[in-house]
Amino acid sequence: MLTTQSAPLYIINDEMRGRSVYTASDITEGSIIEICPVILLPTDDTPIIHKTLLHDYYFLWNLENNTSAIALGYGSLYNHSETPNADFQLVYGDNEIHIIASEDIAAGTEIFINYMSDKIGEYGLWFDVK
Repeated sequence: MLTTQSAPLYIINDEMRGRSVYTASDITEGSIIEICPVILLPTDDTPIIHKTLLHDYYFLWNLENNTSAIALGYGSLYNHSETPNADFQLVYGDNEIHIIASEDIAAGTEIFINYMSDKIGEYGLWFDVK
């Protein structure tokens, strides 16, 4: 069962990664770090987003319908890592993305997710992983 922890989050501007989400308090593995409501984009808008600055901040939502979503809160600001300390879960019925700690995270630590969820299939990263 998931528990909600409501850790105080903050942003640091990193020269290499841009805005980065950090936690000001310890987070326990399995806790929901953040519940991010989403703005759903219709099928016709998804190809257009690739031509905008929002391309770097959206989530694929429904692959069958080719829809996408912009996460509110800090949801679209979590950086990618091949060894993340958090996962994201698309909650379709509530139009939310849940950011969940996949391990204990100490205060002062950046929170990372892996953008390439198993659910995404053939899609690849649009940048080089450093």
